[in-house]
Amino acid sequence: MLPSNKRSRTHAAAGIALAGLLLAATACGSDDAVRDAAPPAVPDDLECFSGSLSGAGSSAQENAMTTWIAGYQSACEGARVYYDSIGSGGGRNQFIDGAVTFAGTDAAIDQEENADALERCGGSDTVNLPTYTVAIAVVFNLEGVDSLNLRPDTLAKIFDQRITRWDDPEIAADNPDADLPDLEITPVNRADDSGTTENFTRYLETAAPDGWPHEAGGQWPITPRESAQGNSGVADTVKRAEGSIGYVEMSHVHGMSTVSVGVGDSFVDISPEAAAQVVSDSPHSENATNEYDLALDLDYGTTAEGAYPLVLVSYEAVCLDYADGDEAERVKAFLRYVVSEEGQEAVSAETGSTPINDALREQLLTSIDAVS
Repeated sequence: MLPSNKRSRTHAAAGIALAGLLLAATACGSDDAVRDAAPPAVPDDLECFSGSLSGAGSSAQENAMTTWIAGYQSACEGARVYYDSIGSGGGRNQFIDGAVTFAGTDAAIDQEENADALERCGGSDTVNLPTYTVAIAVVFNLEGVDSLNLRPDTLAKIFDQRITRWDDPEIAADNPDADLPDLEITPVNRADDSGTTENFTRYLETAAPDGWPHEAGGQWPITPRESAQGNSGVADTVKRAEGSIGYVEMSHVHGMSTVSVGVGDSFVDISPEAAAQVVSDSPHSENATNEYDLALDLDYGTTAEGAYPLVLVSYEAVCLDYADGDEAERVKAFLRYVVSEEGQEAVSAETGSTPINDALREQLLTSIDAVS
């Protein structure tokens, strides 16, 4: 339960970057590594709880959750926050089943899943809270080639396994200065039900309708050449395999070569600023579950100059009403830190994410306050 007083200024932790990016507090592990890391800054009026809080889901949020958990637990000694990065689909399932208090998901819980969660939420709706915005990188491993320009249609054909060699004329046309080898392409996709996959395939479906004949979804739609579990699994596979190409949330790039994607007549490098341009122009979804649901309708097919349309908005999905009042207060206290300016800036420094703006923060706090 929350104490009556707010956290005082004298206990504010210094904002020092975390030494590592691996999640150390999960539903099946210890939080000692998080507690040993230098904590990020926290708000002067941080609300603390005593007890435990559990979430599960998006591996794209894995590195962000490391930072948020480190900051919150360092400031709130009685709190234990656990997060199991099992993938968005697994997180939504565990939330609906009542195994965790909140789900991290890169695809907002939709109307059908909301209906499934009614029993878990005591008859109330689910609320999607967009807390983490980051670009999706297309990464590749090609000796002697550090960067590539790829149009949406070309990307679609590569991942649909119709462009199969690196010196294909369609790739060469947009990369005249690259020494492209006569080497087989190995596309690497997610093996698990993934919000990153859903965002990536929705981009291909929207930006390359002629090149991508499959419906967007969290499960990879064709028999894979190579697959891996989680964002970190895809990144590790691409790092090891010459000639491979995959897609990962930006904080998992770790020095790998990335693709500049075609937008209109130009090519745009991945960056937080280019991703922010897409999100700022995106309206709230018409399929929102209720007035407090802040799911966004992203424009993956934008041709706006300088915009990077391969964007992932990751949500925390919570109940509007919990049967246990203490459970509601714990998740509200933690999420207020997550959406705070300090929480967002700490994560941005670690992952290259785009901090939410003040207008969205105000909406998020209103929705968090509505949870009971």
